[in-house]
Amino acid sequence: MAANGDIRDDVRIEIREFLSTRRARISPEQAGLPIYGGARRRVAGLRREEVALLAGISTEYYVRLERGNATGLSEGVIEGIAHALQLDEAERMHLLDLLRAVGSTRRPPRRRPSRQRVRPTVQRILDSMTGTPALVLNGRLDILAANALGSALFHTSANNARFAFLDPKATEFYREWDSVANDIVAILRAEVGRDPYDRQLSDLIGELSTRSEEFSVRWAAHNVRIHTHGLKLIHHPVVGDLDLAFESMPLPADPGQNLVAYTAEPGSPSQDALDLLASWAATTLESQPK
Repeated sequence: MAANGDIRDDVRIEIREFLSTRRARISPEQAGLPIYGGARRRVAGLRREEVALLAGISTEYYVRLERGNATGLSEGVIEGIAHALQLDEAERMHLLDLLRAVGSTRRPPRRRPSRQRVRPTVQRILDSMTGTPALVLNGRLDILAANALGSALFHTSANNARFAFLDPKATEFYREWDSVANDIVAILRAEVGRDPYDRQLSDLIGELSTRSEEFSVRWAAHNVRIHTHGLKLIHHPVVGDLDLAFESMPLPADPGQNLVAYTAEPGSPSQDALDLLASWAATTLESQPK
């Protein structure tokens, strides 16, 4: 994302690259289109005219859209394009976010960085979850708050994306680092669509793109996803391996903030390790000077 100028120009580029990468991944056979002759196709995936055909719009109209011209788009046209490109719910929402941003008649300035705060009530809820690691994250994956066990679990991280791509310890900490890295990039890509005027987000992406080839390669793929639950396989330096299920829950009163809680299967080795981590965290806190 460019640091200056009309942010909508950046969004138009996002639309073009997002739609072209979605086209490239779908073959005519997958789209149910007939293939005539044996000539080799010069375009990976679907051509623009094929997407237009599947969406029920003119080729010229689709080409304008892929160039970021979102003027006068109806819900039916958007749904037709989503169907033609076989977008999942996260991708469809991302496209809508991008179209909304570029189609706005307002030009809000790129916002100055501001410190996000967690309400005291939310912090008390976190602290009451004594046997469950819990965090509050924003869309940039900054850890805004944590309970004692959450801090002990992610003790080296202030931002999950920076940790995953810039800290050498991350590949050992995350036992399935590739999967975690893909998820992080997909979350940040979706956040760009939701809030293209976030200067801190833009700075974060610029930093990661410059310093991490692993990030740059994934960023160019334009993948997005909704990440509300799953399994994290962690190797903690104090207690060893943990298999932790997580749930991410939005805080409706605090847009952009999510409470993420981690649990282990009762009676499992992961639960034993989590109990040990809780004991270690309590001992560490008691030994700190007051």
